[in-house]
Amino acid sequence: MLWSILIHCSQPNRRLDDNIRTVVRGQTNVGQDGRQALEEAQNAIQQLFGKIKDIKDKAEKSEQMVKEITRDIKQLDHAKRHLTTSITTLNHLHMLAGGVDSLEAMTRKRQYGEVANLLQGVVNVLEHFHKYMGIPQIRQLSERVKAAQSELGTQILADFEEAFPSQGSKRSGGPSNVLRDACLVANVLDPRIRQEIIKKFIRQHLSEYLVLFQENQDVAWLDKIDRRYAWLKRQLVDYEEKYGHMFPEEWCMTERIAVEFCHITRVELAKVMRTRAKEIEVKLLLFAIQRTTNFEGLLAKRFTGCTLTDVPGKKADSPLQSTNPFLEDEAADDPGSEKEEDLDRPRKPKAPDNPFHGIVSKCFEPHLYVYIESQDRNLGELIDRFVADLRAQGPPKAGPEEGGAVLPSCADLFVYYKKCMVQCSQLSTGEPMIALSTIFQKYLREYAWKILSGNLPKTSSSSGGLTISSLLKEKEGSEAAKFTVDELCLICSILSTAEYCLATTQQLEEKLKEKVDKVLVERINLTGEMDTFSTVISNSIQLLVQDLDAACDPALTAMSKMPWQSVEHVGDQSPYVTSVIMHIKQNVPIIRDNLASTRKYFTQFCIKFTNSFIPKFINHLFRCKPISMVGAEQLLLDTHSLKTVLLDLPSIGSQVHRKAPASYTKIVVKGMTRAEMILKVVMAPHEPAVVFVDNYIKLLADGNPETFQKILDMKGLKRSEQSNMLDLFRQRLPTPPSGSDGGPSLSFSAPTPEQESSRIRRLEKLIKKRL
Repeated sequence: MLWSILIHCSQPNRRLDDNIRTVVRGQTNVGQDGRQALEEAQNAIQQLFGKIKDIKDKAEKSEQMVKEITRDIKQLDHAKRHLTTSITTLNHLHMLAGGVDSLEAMTRKRQYGEVANLLQGVVNVLEHFHKYMGIPQIRQLSERVKAAQSELGTQILADFEEAFPSQGSKRSGGPSNVLRDACLVANVLDPRIRQEIIKKFIRQHLSEYLVLFQENQDVAWLDKIDRRYAWLKRQLVDYEEKYGHMFPEEWCMTERIAVEFCHITRVELAKVMRTRAKEIEVKLLLFAIQRTTNFEGLLAKRFTGCTLTDVPGKKADSPLQSTNPFLEDEAADDPGSEKEEDLDRPRKPKAPDNPFHGIVSKCFEPHLYVYIESQDRNLGELIDRFVADLRAQGPPKAGPEEGGAVLPSCADLFVYYKKCMVQCSQLSTGEPMIALSTIFQKYLREYAWKILSGNLPKTSSSSGGLTISSLLKEKEGSEAAKFTVDELCLICSILSTAEYCLATTQQLEEKLKEKVDKVLVERINLTGEMDTFSTVISNSIQLLVQDLDAACDPALTAMSKMPWQSVEHVGDQSPYVTSVIMHIKQNVPIIRDNLASTRKYFTQFCIKFTNSFIPKFINHLFRCKPISMVGAEQLLLDTHSLKTVLLDLPSIGSQVHRKAPASYTKIVVKGMTRAEMILKVVMAPHEPAVVFVDNYIKLLADGNPETFQKILDMKGLKRSEQSNMLDLFRQRLPTPPSGSDGGPSLSFSAPTPEQESSRIRRLEKLIKKRL
């Protein structure tokens, strides 16, 4: 059995040995095959290197063969190129020599027609010989060409001088074919020759103008400025008929005559205006400027302005940008009418592509002070008229649906400003615009102080306060507000006007900056005037607040003087509350209706009144001492009534109830909740003292001992008791956190308005049950 098992196990072992032996023998054969393959690859690489070397040798031999073949061809190409260049140069030399001879002969015979074409050809041929100027013969031909050009220039100038002499008022010559051909020659010569011809001809052509319009002549003054422009129109027509075909079209002689006329006219007008400066009046100046700008517009329609850059010292003015927003009111006006009474009306702006803008009218700029002074006087008279009209007619009336009425004088002032700005921008965009903006600033301030601030009602110094007895017995409507209804309407109207002026002044500043030259933009600044109107707005709101505040003062005074210790039962709201509500209902609807168009300022009024009334109410509350439990309950009910009225203040007496702004509601809730907390502390029993002090600290969150002592006074405690309470209060105050300034204020949070509202409602239910 054991033997059979051994035999059975040895069989797999033998098979495994056979497999191992076969694998080992196979690996021996693979090594031999690899060595054999490597040898074969090395032999193949050697054969490939040999073939590549053979190919390279053959390529070198082929290249050498090609070089030998093409060497002769290259020599032939060079010879051909040199031969062609030599032939061409000889031809040019022959043409140059012949051309120079012909040019000298034609110059002597004044054959300008042939010379014009020949000279251009000779100059072109001579350019090919610049690199041969070292050869004496070539240099000699070049000098002969220059001499011929110089002789031609001198000769042509002499011919023009003979045809158009500079001396004498009459022309002895006229246009001819010779001069026409001479102009063609001048195109080829030095540009200075052409400029000299143009200069002499234009000077001679305008010599009559200088004589007719001398400074001492009557027609030289501004009132006859039309005659200057009419004279030029006749001269241009005369030139076109007689000399239009003599000068080449590209010389633009008609435009050059007009441009030179403009330069002379600008200088002559400046000279005569300096001499007779005292005679310049506003209407005369505007008349001359209007006629001149119209003439410049005609030039822009007739000419392109291409010669302006050729004139030394002349810089084309930047085109006038038509961005004036105030032209919308004048767009419907008829610009064709030029009657004398319409001179002050703004004109439409010149075309933005007018290259002739200012070419003559620039001379009027130094005298625009006359226009500025006139506007200064006119605006001064306008302000005086506004003051008189307001005193005579009173403030404008406005219904509730219209909102606050803006003073009509405000619109008149800015309409006049618009007209002045448009007109001045047509005259100049430089220093005169700065001067005009200074005038605007001056009268904006005068309008703010004379028309607006000067007409605000003055507060009365006499105190017509109510007595306690009269206040307790007063009936609704028995007391009038400090300001009358008309005065309240006037204040609101002034406030609305100041707001309109503030917004319009800002727009005016922006438009002035658009109109003035860019280098002067920084000098336009109306911030001071806008601040002035802001001050008027603030003063108007303060007046409204003071009026309502003063109307409520007697009621608060009566509250502080009532015997709250002897109040036996809690009833309806006290008479002083009724008085305060009555004054609020009298003033606030009037103010709201008149400030309907400026809602944000009505909100400011409500906030400022609340910020003034609530602290004053709390101060008077502290004066109510001593207070019994029932008196404190009555005051708490009154305080809640005032809080309700103040929360409804923005929409009180209005058929449309709007939700009060969140910022306003937060102020009312915070202030009146403090008043309610004061009364709750007063109502709390002062025994035990520790509980009372902790309750005070919890409700009021005020660490000031003075406030705590006022609470004790309201409760009617004796001084000895107060002393003990104050000592305990100081002991019970929480320690301020590290890093604080150690002030009396506390950092813990007060009860939320919702919690206090629920407490007030519970208190009201308690009071009703007791009643």
